[in-house]
Amino acid sequence: MAEFLSLAQGIEAVLSDGCSVAMEGFTHLIPHAAGHEAIRQGRKRLTLIRMTPDLVYDQMIGMGCAEKLVFSWGGNPGVGSLHRLRDAVENGWPNKLELEEHSHAAMANAYEAGAANLPFAVFRGYKGVDLPKVNPKIKSVTCPYTGEVLATVPALRPDAAIIHALKADREGNVLLEGIVGVQKEAVLAAKRSLVTVEEIVDDFGERNANAVILPSWTVTAIAHVPGGAYPSYAHGYYKRGNDFYIAWDKIARERDTFAAWMKANVLEQGPEAFARYAEARKVAA
Repeated sequence: MAEFLSLAQGIEAVLSDGCSVAMEGFTHLIPHAAGHEAIRQGRKRLTLIRMTPDLVYDQMIGMGCAEKLVFSWGGNPGVGSLHRLRDAVENGWPNKLELEEHSHAAMANAYEAGAANLPFAVFRGYKGVDLPKVNPKIKSVTCPYTGEVLATVPALRPDAAIIHALKADREGNVLLEGIVGVQKEAVLAAKRSLVTVEEIVDDFGERNANAVILPSWTVTAIAHVPGGAYPSYAHGYYKRGNDFYIAWDKIARERDTFAAWMKANVLEQGPEAFARYAEARKVAA
């Protein structure tokens, strides 16, 4: 059953040095506050897993948290490169970063296989492409019924999954609405999970047709962190900070400007800063 903890306690409960961790969320509900807390706690040698690593992983990589990245696309959405990711891969700063690249379809299927406690995912894909030449984990099987050759990848079973959601009720059930990526699958596939939420409520009330509810028994810990997805957005709560994505390109381009920004805005700040960001971009009711 989910335990209600502070953000600091939640990171301590699910994430330790050397872990594999999936911090998922697609455009919407990206767990930035949790990533910042992992940085403040000095987590090291992490294998970071995410379909679309963007700013939060750029920050964690630049602060020396990671030794490997498992992903299917990486960049600053709508802006360009992730400069700290590029520096780690090309120059080994601050650590050399190993890459394991997949397609979106492979990652999504691998999470589903992990959630189902299967050893690998099988799907139609990787036909006529070069990625299998650089990723030896991409293999194939022949269907015993049709003879069709199908692609396979190992199941994703992270040590920890960390996501941001809209609401938790007081029994520890979690609600996600809006754009929903692979958060559900990541939590079900992981050994431990932390969910940060915008608010804790008595009842979820009326729900959208695409609502996802994670039962309390699937979640290890819940932390109340208003604004915890900023600069991504939370459906019905606050808008995306497009200006920050643009600004990050200049901040992260050089090591010195990156380090100064992280010191002032992460190492010397706490999760309460995210509530201020969210309030400034609050969606009118």
